[in-house]
Amino acid sequence: MARTQRTDRIPPTPPRRHRVGILAFDGVALGDLAVPCELFARAVDAHGAPLYDVRVCATTERIDAGFVALSAPWRLPQLARCDTVIVPGLQPPFEPPPAVVQAVRRAIDRGSRVASICSGAFIVAATGRLDGLRATTHWAAAALLAERHPALEVDPNVLYVDHGRLLSSAGAAAAHDLCLHLIRRDHGAAVAAEVARLAVMPLERAGGQAQFIVHVPPAAATPARGPSMNALLAWLDANLARPLPLSAIARHCHMSGRSLHRHFSEQVGMSPARWLVQARVRRAQALLEATDLPVERIATDTGFGSAVTLRQRFTQLVGTGPLAYRKLYRGRPGTLATIGTNPSA
Repeated sequence: MARTQRTDRIPPTPPRRHRVGILAFDGVALGDLAVPCELFARAVDAHGAPLYDVRVCATTERIDAGFVALSAPWRLPQLARCDTVIVPGLQPPFEPPPAVVQAVRRAIDRGSRVASICSGAFIVAATGRLDGLRATTHWAAAALLAERHPALEVDPNVLYVDHGRLLSSAGAAAAHDLCLHLIRRDHGAAVAAEVARLAVMPLERAGGQAQFIVHVPPAAATPARGPSMNALLAWLDANLARPLPLSAIARHCHMSGRSLHRHFSEQVGMSPARWLVQARVRRAQALLEATDLPVERIATDTGFGSAVTLRQRFTQLVGTGPLAYRKLYRGRPGTLATIGTNPSA
């Protein structure tokens, strides 16, 4: 009699899910903490199974987050078991907790992928592992980050920067862009698009952080030896629609072109030509937001002369075209953005 062969087998062990550790500490920015929790938790496979094991790792059992107190189930040592570490922002004056800096440094050295959100860049920068690399943070904190960490190249004009294992993102809402980018890297565009749909977010946003920076007009030039440029800046701002070659500006100031260029650059921090381009694009932004004027008319009213020139300069400095900008910001007062700091502008 033939022996019956058993065909039942022990089911294979399911693969370990990608583990995401999200830091929590006193003073953590609540939005920066919540967004990665929600987005990574929404990523599922074709059968509805979670693709990430999300763990909030806190410095202590109870975290003071300002408006609320939080209790997290994991502690900093758990970061040693995480494939990705998310570093949320912290409150001003942006002094990173030493224990958090040490934990993030260990995670980087161990090979974890580490991504900062907003002012979380101050924590990652404090590890020294970003030295020599490009990074971003909230536009309002970019100058301070660059001052504290001069070995960094701080770019305030992008939504996120990806160096492979080290990533950084801009302020608050850019946390969505960063997390969707990571999900797309890990599991493809289809999964990321579904997460974006559930979060009511676009998978890709046109332009960079420069669209969202509130402009501080350069109406007060830096004090310097020589004639003040403050009156000239006001005059230029009032005459943007006119052709303003350097020779005409110099005649208005009763100066030579060379002297004007030198004094202007010393006090304003850029050449007259570059300042004019930025001021004209700012004016175009205001008109796109507040009026229904066609792009051709706006080009004339802002001194660009042609719609082609306006589109080129606008896209170069804002990161998106005039019509796309109008569609995004029409009827939303208070959103006038600054211009980027592209040195070629």
